[in-house]
Amino acid sequence: MKEFEIAQKIGKELSDAQLKEAAAKALGVKPEKVGHVEVVRRSVDARQEILYRYRVQAYRENEVFEPFKVAPYQDVHQARPVIVIGAGPAGMFAALTLLQRGLKPIVLERGKDVERRKVDMAKLSTQGVIDPDSNYCYGEGGAGAFSDGKLFTRSSKRGDIREVLHQLVAFGAHPDILIDAHPHIGTDRLPEIVKNIRQCIVDHGGEYHFDARVTDILPGKEGFEAKAGAQSWKARQVILASGHSARDIYELFQRKGWTLEAKGFALGVRVEHPQWLINQIRYHGKYQPFMPTAEYSFVQQVEERGVFSFCMCPGGILVPSSTEDGTVVLNGMSNAARNSKWANSGVVVQIEPGDQPEQYEGPFALMDFQRDIERSMFQWAQAHGARHPLSAPAQRMKDFCRGIESKDLPKTSYHPGALSAPLHELLPQHVSMRLRRAFPQVDRQMHGYYTNDALLLGVESRTSSPVRLPRNPETLEHVDVPGLYPCGEGAGYAGGIVSSALDGINCAEKIAL
Repeated sequence: MKEFEIAQKIGKELSDAQLKEAAAKALGVKPEKVGHVEVVRRSVDARQEILYRYRVQAYRENEVFEPFKVAPYQDVHQARPVIVIGAGPAGMFAALTLLQRGLKPIVLERGKDVERRKVDMAKLSTQGVIDPDSNYCYGEGGAGAFSDGKLFTRSSKRGDIREVLHQLVAFGAHPDILIDAHPHIGTDRLPEIVKNIRQCIVDHGGEYHFDARVTDILPGKEGFEAKAGAQSWKARQVILASGHSARDIYELFQRKGWTLEAKGFALGVRVEHPQWLINQIRYHGKYQPFMPTAEYSFVQQVEERGVFSFCMCPGGILVPSSTEDGTVVLNGMSNAARNSKWANSGVVVQIEPGDQPEQYEGPFALMDFQRDIERSMFQWAQAHGARHPLSAPAQRMKDFCRGIESKDLPKTSYHPGALSAPLHELLPQHVSMRLRRAFPQVDRQMHGYYTNDALLLGVESRTSSPVRLPRNPETLEHVDVPGLYPCGEGAGYAGGIVSSALDGINCAEKIAL
């Protein structure tokens, strides 16, 4: 087998004949001596001529190509149960892995199924009504089900990413995610995939229980009992995949005296540009409608802290992500077509334990700090004429950096609306300072990014969990509670759909040993 690259203009299909001819050249054989040709990666190259670059594996006719295969799911109706708390990416893929290993997953989800969840999110955007158990963070599919569905991760050490991508394709995702450098599914397509995963688990004997917010986890001689109101379930092991916003789970751990610790997270704003501007910047003025909607990412270092883009949503919209009353939190999402007029991204500053004011102490120091910033955004907006319970304080980018309140604001995709505010003062001083220095620096890489046509909205605070549930690095069990497997973003061991899914797979594999 030999790996090589081939380029093709965007807008023109790369034919099988072209691939085979290129493979023959790379192998040094005639085309008829080529066995299998496999495209393994596709990326956009916009440095000069706008191209797709393909990474290809070529096999000679006598070489065996072994396609990646997902292990079959077993019938587990009568198998030993494992409780899985949370139906986000970590919980879903843990449950699928349990099926593959002949164990019965009992999935407990505090929120609603993905169909009913849509209704609650509509009320959140239009009326500002927050259901604390059914919103953009809680419910079937987790926070990732109503985002861009981005599937790239920088960490391949967690496991084989193909395990996640191939299963998603089997449940309805487009096969392009198997080769795209920055694969995504789209908010409009993810709910159906999530439903298909649930159906597979139930058909094979697993269980799903919605509206089942776990209020207690009781260890005993024969395993665990998980309680949700008047209901309870028993199993020898529990996978805890409750997500990065499940503050009540952290409080449960504290009441029980189980070890937890403050963990760094990131805090900042959502930045919204006109999508046409990002297209022009990223394609150097050569953008054409048939080209992929442009995205971006960056990392800056300012005063020994990272300032970076997070969860960039090309052709997307901004959505309210509050999980409790009296707070304003924003996130972004995109449909598969990525065809809205706006591009948005979180731009956030790394916060480490010790960066918070002195009054915040203990394992909840950063969680309490995070919550108070979210509350301050809500309180400012309501005190200054907000017309919607979730209106967001906002400021034009250059005004923010210059420390002046914007006289007016550009149109925004954020349905609850934006309110002109001194974000440079509302954010913590060390966060504001670093953002104000970073934006002009980013313009050196993406000329035109630093503009007053860009709108900053506060606050982007749910980047990752501000609490970690420490676990044994070998067994993945909690350090104080054998048989309890903290998992995914909520445990502090993942950040995104793929890394969470891989962590869920790893925890399930440990149980199946």
